[in-house]
Amino acid sequence: MCARRFLIFVFFLILLVVGGAFAIYQWGGNVLLTQATPKGHFEAKAAGAGPDYSLPANWAARPDMAVDSDPSRWLPDAFAAATPTENKAAVFFIHPTTYLQRDHWNAPVAIDGDTEMRTQLFVRSQASAFNGVGNVWAPRYRQAAYGAFLLKSEDANKALDLAYGDVRSAFDEFLAANPSGPVILAGHSQGSLHLLRLLSGRKDQLKNRLVAAYVVGWPVGIHSDLPATGLSPCAQPEQAGCILSWQSFGEPANTSLVADSWVGTRGLAGIKRQQADMLCVDPVSGRQNGRSQPGENPGTLLPTADLSSATLTTGQVGSRCDNGFLTVDGTIPPLGPFVLPGNNYHVYDYALFWGAIRRDAERRLAAWSKH
Repeated sequence: MCARRFLIFVFFLILLVVGGAFAIYQWGGNVLLTQATPKGHFEAKAAGAGPDYSLPANWAARPDMAVDSDPSRWLPDAFAAATPTENKAAVFFIHPTTYLQRDHWNAPVAIDGDTEMRTQLFVRSQASAFNGVGNVWAPRYRQAAYGAFLLKSEDANKALDLAYGDVRSAFDEFLAANPSGPVILAGHSQGSLHLLRLLSGRKDQLKNRLVAAYVVGWPVGIHSDLPATGLSPCAQPEQAGCILSWQSFGEPANTSLVADSWVGTRGLAGIKRQQADMLCVDPVSGRQNGRSQPGENPGTLLPTADLSSATLTTGQVGSRCDNGFLTVDGTIPPLGPFVLPGNNYHVYDYALFWGAIRRDAERRLAAWSKH
């Protein structure tokens, strides 16, 4: 796929795929709800058998793919590939929602051309931040249709559970292929929702192996969720075996639409979530409740003027954790017009900090290697 198509869709379709769904969930609207809800009821038989993750075809990225077929190996213009580290990690990445149809509550195993194209694009723009520290494995999974996030219903819960079951099966295959050594886990939006459950369900297998988990674009409760994972927030940049999470907002930020839908829900640890419980780790400083000046940001992913490629622009975007959310400031470059209501930069959680995420993973892998 040409770079031009990649950039056009990354900075346009990501809103429709992830941000649009998240926005509808937060702000409602009966007409939009009707248009987004999948037809009929969830049917396990219609969902069919799960993907066989021993087959390369069921992965969007894995190290035995040809370089030009693996979207996770993409790099911005003029960016030199990193020299492999001595203790190279294995990276498991869960992409956000790319299935836009309403015909099923979950994407079928054999996804259509547009869904596959979008999956490739998201892996390329997000998972690529980790290709300097290890080989990326990114499963295709029977992701929940975006309507599953709009309703609190039995159908929606079953759709999300089915998607998580696929992610869990893919992760078990990932562990079988990487039985030892450091691992990094990352996701965005729906991918992060499943990742949080995975950290709880597979905590024993991750013991002493986890470099860091990047649960981006989804709220995480410090006391209501993390005890179920056995992990701590990433308080310092040289800390390993911890969790990072952030949700990006510009100024003036209106975070109430997100907070109101999360506060009061029950976390993985069985207690109700509270606003003061929301985890924020600044991806630039690598510190819980941290802050950074624009000059400290090593790179925001930015399309070139003709959209034919992408570069990193440095030293423009600052960030600070504020009441559980990440506020961005400085001179924010023209990423695109798809900022959600309330100055919500959910769409750009990775793009704003692509270089910082890459550097953060390198630091944490170095810290893990010393233990």
